[in-house]
Amino acid sequence: MLPTNPSVAHSSLDSRSAAVASGEAGNTSETAAPAPAGAAGPGVTSPVAWMLLLALAAIWGTSFILMKKGLLVFSALELGATRVSVAALLLLPFALRHVGSVERSRFKWLGLSGVVGTLIPAFLFAYAETKLASGLAGVLNALTAVFTLLVGALLFGQRLTGLRVLGIALGLVGTVVMLLLGGSGGTDTPTGEGNAWYGIYILIATIGYGVSVNVIKHKLGGMTPMAVTAVLLLLIGGPALAYLLLGTGFLHKLATVPGAWTAFGYIALLATMSTAVAMVLFNKLIQQSTALFASSSTYLIPVVALAWGALDGEAFNLWHLLGMGVILAGVLIIHRAK
Repeated sequence: MLPTNPSVAHSSLDSRSAAVASGEAGNTSETAAPAPAGAAGPGVTSPVAWMLLLALAAIWGTSFILMKKGLLVFSALELGATRVSVAALLLLPFALRHVGSVERSRFKWLGLSGVVGTLIPAFLFAYAETKLASGLAGVLNALTAVFTLLVGALLFGQRLTGLRVLGIALGLVGTVVMLLLGGSGGTDTPTGEGNAWYGIYILIATIGYGVSVNVIKHKLGGMTPMAVTAVLLLLIGGPALAYLLLGTGFLHKLATVPGAWTAFGYIALLATMSTAVAMVLFNKLIQQSTALFASSSTYLIPVVALAWGALDGEAFNLWHLLGMGVILAGVLIIHRAK
């Protein structure tokens, strides 16, 4: 499999972190996989690749507004548990197909990746969006690239050059600008209240993504993205579903609260599109282009997230624009740095 860049991971629920199962974390190698029939020649990006890239950016960038709509009825805990449960049920047939071939020594790493890169972030992102505008959440998600590199350097011996340190610093500075100067979204949030410090929950979630991506790269090499994602969800999906049905008011809300089924539909769409559909499209994109081109979705996702937020009435000011620019400049440096 072509080495893929972990910075395109929005969530392991959408399986982007699993796409680095046999790749290089933090490496944007231009070495392409064998080109499928009809693919563009060397150095040429095919129209199909561009369509796939735009489709992926649209799917992943829409995730944040879908969470916002789900939170209009369900709590952050209910949303997180529902998202994981639906994704696990969706990929259950694939999990059952692959689980028997997984080496026993790898289950602990799959479990670790599932907890820190899927289960906990599902709750953290939902909790953050209770008081943080969805567009801002989409921008802060780009910190995944920063923490993938930082975790790789601190725990897995990845080389940390001066330019990469600069990229990390810019990402963190941009975060401060976004949260402390740009504001949080105020009444545009599901609770009608804003709190810029809720962005810290997204920062913690992206640290989890960084750990997960590096675990997949260093401990789960050789497994296909589908096997990693499906088995990972199998391990955490059962507890999530049990908690959802027995520990929350999810079923009661579905039966009694007006609009609950619509909100559930948003969450189910989030889990379905960002998991199964996005995985297929991402793997196809990798075949059609290069890792560097595929990682370009990192820059498009915040734009899509902010556009959805604006359509939903969320405010966007110059500080937001500046903060996003600084964060994405840091990500670009990380991508390009040797």
